Amino acid sequence: MSHRMSHAHAPSDAPEALGNHDHLETILDFVRWAASRMDEHGVFLGHGTHSYLDESAWLVLEGLRLPPDLGHDWWQARLTSEERSAVVELIRRRCLDHTPTAYLLNRAWFLGRPYYVDERVLIPRSPFGDLIRDDFKGLLTRNPAPQRLLDIGTGSGCIAIALAEHFPQADVVGSDIDFGALAVASHNVADYQLADRVELIQSDGFDQLLDADDKPLVFDLIVSNPPYVDPDEAEDLPDEYHHEPAGALFAPDQGLALVERLLDQAADHLSPGGWIFIEMGNGRHWFDQRWPGHHGLWVDLSPAPSSIVAFKREQLGQWRGEETT
Repeated sequence: MSHRMSHAHAPSDAPEALGNHDHLETILDFVRWAASRMDEHGVFLGHGTHSYLDESAWLVLEGLRLPPDLGHDWWQARLTSEERSAVVELIRRRCLDHTPTAYLLNRAWFLGRPYYVDERVLIPRSPFGDLIRDDFKGLLTRNPAPQRLLDIGTGSGCIAIALAEHFPQADVVGSDIDFGALAVASHNVADYQLADRVELIQSDGFDQLLDADDKPLVFDLIVSNPPYVDPDEAEDLPDEYHHEPAGALFAPDQGLALVERLLDQAADHLSPGGWIFIEMGNGRHWFDQRWPGHHGLWVDLSPAPSSIVAFKREQLGQWRGEETT
């Protein structure tokens, strides 16, 4: 997760803080103006784009229900008065309230595909997308391919859906502690017509992932993007992150509480030869410091630093290795 202190910005009830916009007429006018205002108000980028021009084009085009690959001939099209008002309101909320664009549009992208999102779920940005696209870096060598998959903390359901599409013969369970998140995931599972292969279950970690006889449900592959941010970092995060559900971001014990719990319990839910992959972002530093002798593999995500640790079931009995105090 990228960190940047947010700039001081005008209160949301002062739209004049954006400056005069009466002279704006075309799509291009509004994209250029929005990019300048984003820069002026210190908008944080990190939820899907890397430049103010890209962010403003995404906001304006999708706000007008236009495709992101709109031909350049259309950029000189003039907006109606109603469209101008709607676009200015989106820009106001993005710049002054620092509401992420994905929430303003109820749309985010993962592995190049759109998903419905709102403030009940994190905005998709997980490196699990790269890992899935790269077929888990060749670590899953079992034959046949994994048949039972689990995504813990599924949020919007994008990772569970991507797994179902990458492993077309597999059944996938997406679990989350939050019913609101599961409602969002259900929306996306229905959109992708995967309700017959992606099951959604309310569960606190592994606690409710049991069969009719109260025995652990067993999977060939488990992935999780759990809360892993140290609560002490909250005040240093950009304002945009405070629109996301805190329960999906922060975890006690330097962000390691749920990670440790998952690794302690995962062996009971994995088949022989199965793997668990856990994302922990900047929490890797705390993980390696707490358990420097751990038996996990930091998966190569170059050129980005690795933030996903992997353990094979057979390594989990003493996954910590030599502990230090």
